[in-house]
Formats: sequence, C-alpha cells, structure tokens
Amino acid sequence: MANGLTFKWHDDAQVFVRDQPVDPNTSAPIGTLLAAIRDGLEFRVAPDAITALPTQGSGAYFECMTSGTTGNPKAIRRSHASWIHSFEANRARFALSSTDSYAVFGQLAHSLALYAVLEAAHIGANIHLLADMRPDRQAQSLGRNAVSVLYATPTQLRALCGSEPLPAVRHILCGGGQLAPQMRPQIKALCPNATLSEFYGASETSFITMSDSDTPAGSVGQAYDSVELSIRDTDQTSGVGEVWVKSPYLFDSYAIGDSAETRSQDGFVTVGELGALDKAGNLFLKGRKSRMVTIADQNVFLDEVEALLLSDPGVTHCAVLPRPDEIRGSVLWAVIGGPPDDVLKNRLTALCRQNLGTLTAPRKILFMNDLPALPAGKPDIVKIAKWLEAQE
Repeated sequence: MANGLTFKWHDDAQVFVRDQPVDPNTSAPIGTLLAAIRDGLEFRVAPDAITALPTQGSGAYFECMTSGTTGNPKAIRRSHASWIHSFEANRARFALSSTDSYAVFGQLAHSLALYAVLEAAHIGANIHLLADMRPDRQAQSLGRNAVSVLYATPTQLRALCGSEPLPAVRHILCGGGQLAPQMRPQIKALCPNATLSEFYGASETSFITMSDSDTPAGSVGQAYDSVELSIRDTDQTSGVGEVWVKSPYLFDSYAIGDSAETRSQDGFVTVGELGALDKAGNLFLKGRKSRMVTIADQNVFLDEVEALLLSDPGVTHCAVLPRPDEIRGSVLWAVIGGPPDDVLKNRLTALCRQNLGTLTAPRKILFMNDLPALPAGKPDIVKIAKWLEAQE
C-alpha cells in the first residue's frame, strides 16, 4: 500500500466527548484532529495538545507518543497508510461498518485510543470518547448509546466489570497488557454478546498478534494479518529468543527520542521483546530484554512475575522491580496497588514460592495506595522505582 494514502473523515461519523457532540471546527483537541485529517495535514498527537505539522510533501504522515512504561515517552513517526491497511484488515475480520458505534476510555495521546478513533472515522462509525469519566458513568454511556465496539486496556475493562450488562457490544479489542484469566468470565457477564479479541503489539509495530477462542493459555495469539514473525538468537534449551516483526504496519522512525532496544534488519523490526513460538505459530511472550534480570545465575522475567501476581483476584495493579543484592546479584520487590493487606500478602508470598521457587520469588511485597500509572493505564515504573528507593 502506498505511503501517499491519507486518512479520510466520513461526514456521517459523529463524535461525542463525554456524551457531548463535538463541532468539527472547535479548538478542542478532537476538533484539531478532525481539521488536520480533513485538510490532509501532517499532525502530532501529544499529551498536552494536537498540533498540525509543516507538511513534507505528501501530508501522509503523523506522529504519536509511545507509552513510556520504562522511561521517557518517545514520539514515533508513521505513515497514514500503515494504519489504513489495518483498518481494512479489521473491517474484514470483524465485519465492521458505519452502523457501528465505537468507544474509547483513554486520551488521544494514548495510541490505542487514537487508533480506535481513526479506525472509526475511516469506517464512518460514531465515536464516543469517555476519558475522565467515572467507570459507572462510562458504563451508563455505553448502554445509553448502544456502543458496539470497545477498544480498551485490561485496566479499563476491569473498572467496568460489575456494571449492568451491555448487550449491544459485539466486539471488544483489548491491548496494552495481558488480560488476567479470572477477568474473562466477568467480561462475559458485562458484554454477553461480545467477542473478546486480545492483541499484542507496540507503538512502533502496531498489531503483531491477535488471539481468539482457540488460543492456548499463556499465548498472545498467532500472527495478525500480513505479519511475519521471526524468533532470533534463540536459546536452544527454552526456544526463547528475540521477537522480530515484518509487516505493512511498521513505523518509519522516532521523531523525538530513541530506543536502543528498537532495531531493524532486512525489513524486520524488533523492540527487544523476548518470546517463543509453538508449532501452531502461537506466540508466548516472556517480556522485554530490559525487564529481564539475573538472580543467582537464573534469568527471571519481571513481566511473568507480574502476570502471576495478577492471577490472584485480590490484585488489580502491580509492579515488580529488581533491587541489588550482594549474594544473588538481584532480588525482586513487588508493589501491589491498594492498602496494606496481610492476608493478601501471605497468599501472594505462598503463590510466588510455589510457582517460582524461593530463590526467584519476590523478597518483599509492599502495598501502595495510589500506584502511579501512565495514561495508557500501565504502571509508571520510573515513579514506582523512586518510591521503592525511599523505602530502603
């Protein structure tokens, strides 16, 4: 698909911000976005504003921010065509049309929300931006407006669970982290007629894999449409290696900042994620290279420890970080979102020792009432690390 393709905003698509209709000529961020798309301009979406950029010829590029989970957020530059290609893939996969109504729960600076808004606009569907609303108000808006397509993170879905059922929802696309197994029945009760599709990707790569009802437990699914996966520098014992991706959805470059983990070769890109493929092509992730630590000569993936903690129904948010240790090299400290809870602490300690062994189980489990989070809902590792330093 040529890079010259540009986003088009269908006139029949209506936009609502917290249930209020938006005038396309407003100076609000969504109005600026509408104007930039309609005028074929290049634009940058940042947490504080959406700005039109001086066009560099085709007007077929835009910039958006990475999540900044482990460091400073970066601005990436990608072609309009890289997302338009996936809009069409999703339209075919999920039978999406202008009769659908989308909802997102994050700010436009979060690439998941931005992607969903632009996909809806491309298809001609209505769009509801529900950021900065209480979960109960979000659920009421979803029901009142018969929203049929949700793009959400696991954290955003968790906040909605327990609300009145939303029978109009027919598709839930969940990204930005793996969904805890115990949440699936809760989501089914919330949206009884919906198909839940988890996808894995990064700001730099967009879609990499997507799961379905046949995806084995622990996997993030098989390669998304037109994606080629390659596992390189593989450990011969575990089969774990670095995940490389080739697809029409890749970014072009960093506009602000960079990442030593992100590399390209022969048309493939890696962001430093480690994983393995089974014989059916299902991808099993271990975590980023930058989040692998060595404890007494054993490689431990912090993302896997966090996933284990999140499997307990009492844990909704958590982060695991390494701390230096003279004997083992490193030990792990876990931070659980919420007030101190000795019963939960003891249960999590037993869970980790049983599944990880005493050597690699978190040495300390701490509680933090307001666990810092990024706009995408992921833990803010940098702020949590500074808090941990103050606890020593």
